[in-house]
Amino acid sequence: MSKAAERRETSGATTGGLLRFVRSQGGDAAVAEVIRRAGVDATADELDDQSRWWSYDTRIALFSAATEVLDDPRTMFEVGAAALKTGLAHALVLLLRSMGTPRQVFRQLPRAVQKFSTTSTMEILEAGATSATIRYRLHDGYPHSRLDCDYTQGLLSVVPQIFTLPAAEVVHDECQSDGHPACVYHLTWNRRSRLPWRRREDAGVDPELLALRGQLQILQSAATDLVASDDVDTVLERIVARAAEAVLAPAYLLAVHAPDGGEPLVHAAGLPSDRLPQLAAMLLAGGDMGPGAVVVDVVSARRTHGRLAAIYRAGDDAMGDESAMLAAYAGHAAAALDLIIALQEARTEAARAGALLHLAHELAASTDAAEVSDLVTEALPGIVGCTTAGILVWDAASASLRSHSAVGHDGRADELLQTTALRAEDVPELVGMLTGREPQILRADTSSPVLRRLLDGLGTTEVVAVPLIADGVFLGAATAGWRRGEAPPQLDGDVLARLRGVGDQATTALQKAHLLQTVRHQATHDALTGLPNRALFLDRLTTAIGDTHPTTHLGVLFCDLDRFKQVNDTLGHAAGDELLRQVSARLRAAVRPGDTVGRLSGDEFAILLPGLEEPSDADGLAARVLACFDEPFRLEGTEVRVGTSTGVAVLTDDTGSAEQLLRRADAAMYRHKHGRRAPTRS
Repeated sequence: MSKAAERRETSGATTGGLLRFVRSQGGDAAVAEVIRRAGVDATADELDDQSRWWSYDTRIALFSAATEVLDDPRTMFEVGAAALKTGLAHALVLLLRSMGTPRQVFRQLPRAVQKFSTTSTMEILEAGATSATIRYRLHDGYPHSRLDCDYTQGLLSVVPQIFTLPAAEVVHDECQSDGHPACVYHLTWNRRSRLPWRRREDAGVDPELLALRGQLQILQSAATDLVASDDVDTVLERIVARAAEAVLAPAYLLAVHAPDGGEPLVHAAGLPSDRLPQLAAMLLAGGDMGPGAVVVDVVSARRTHGRLAAIYRAGDDAMGDESAMLAAYAGHAAAALDLIIALQEARTEAARAGALLHLAHELAASTDAAEVSDLVTEALPGIVGCTTAGILVWDAASASLRSHSAVGHDGRADELLQTTALRAEDVPELVGMLTGREPQILRADTSSPVLRRLLDGLGTTEVVAVPLIADGVFLGAATAGWRRGEAPPQLDGDVLARLRGVGDQATTALQKAHLLQTVRHQATHDALTGLPNRALFLDRLTTAIGDTHPTTHLGVLFCDLDRFKQVNDTLGHAAGDELLRQVSARLRAAVRPGDTVGRLSGDEFAILLPGLEEPSDADGLAARVLACFDEPFRLEGTEVRVGTSTGVAVLTDDTGSAEQLLRRADAAMYRHKHGRRAPTRS
């Protein structure tokens, strides 16, 4: 039978007691065989879990299989009669014992029966000092089983033994299986002997003492079991299972405040899932769970975790002071939660420390600003405990913040973030960060309109933003965000401190990356014109030679200015420098987007021409370069005409290296300069 189809009609106390009896007679192999023959889709541990309930069909299938496996027609009577030895709920034994006499127990027995089964009704017709008559009727719609009847008789015979009296004798003349409207049981038992020596001879193990020992053992094992759990969810699940050993009820509800301040953690048994949020909120708020509920606080010396409830059906209620035992379990549960939460916090801090150390190593090896942003962004959720994170970079030209890297967003949110610029004039919070240089705690419901629209579009309700400041210069901001209900209660404590720490690391790494980028640029570019220098030009030319497709051609154009020395001599070096800058600008305007203009030295420039369809295309580009010099240059308020000599070299099979190709272009330029003819191609 599928567990998903199980009805809650039989307590796990019944199925667990049956399997313990079978194990005592035939070992684990007999238990496995009973489950197999019964066709029950459950493990022995699940059937022994008193928080679980099973269908009437499962109960009878197990009863039949046990009778077959042990090969004894009286098996089910013996199972019931051995209930005290096989662990009938110890709390129930103590509760019944507290009633004083078998007569009082039998009068309360109909209520106790509801803790084990919902398919039968018990009625006490007569209860005296040494006898009782009981009417027991299986509800309509259920096929009566003699095995169930035998089990009931065995259980009834045990009641006097709770008071260290001999077992009751049961006479059963009317059975529902024979067509009678109900089963009727006549029970008789002997009074306790008044002779002290006779009492000593007849006395066995006191069931009350046995139950107390059992309770103590269960409490001790519960403490060990809960503390041995690995996480909060496992502890909560086990608390519900253990609660069923304290108080037998059809349903249990446990609601605990989340350690991180999020939605309450809820575990339950026997309750519809769609009602759990409402019931959990009522339980935590101290609402009335009804007369049929035993409610205790899960509280330790350190904190109040939540509440635990055993819930009965309408019309039923608790028997005696069952809250005391449930409270004992709740105390163990609170201690276990204290320990698990402390362990999780320790693990979290260790993980954060490890993430910080790893980030420091990664940033130390990073030399690129984009890589720094990506590393910091990816590390922030693990270090800060946020849902989303990002680095925003300040663009001074447009006076706006733009996303540089982000994690935790879906595709639509990513696109929104990449296309949104936060301008100081539109976002007062940004002005506060720019002027005060202090972190900002932003909430969607209290933010300025532009920022609120962005946060709503991102699905983020709380954000902490820390400015990145280097030598008094605002570089941008590091952000940590949370969706609704996920943010910790306090954002201005540890969260802000951790984000600030990461922000400081990011600022240092970005400074280093910018410095290295500047050094690299200076090493590979001409300081006057900003063009690639000879080293970078040759590097790009080498790469282009390797990437040239057989169907295309690669060319190099070499130019040398005419009359440059005369400009320097007559107008001064400042005018010469200005001429070089203007020539650089004209050359860049004349070439194609994929071409590279470089300044090789002095007044020598070169242009890399990849992807030519025909070698002759280089001549057309050379003509455009010559045309750049048709208009005079304006230097020191004077119009100055300067010409150029050019030479072109196109890559051939025997060209060889980049240096060789550049020398060929230089030679062609030399011929042009001294021949005073059209640009030559080598």
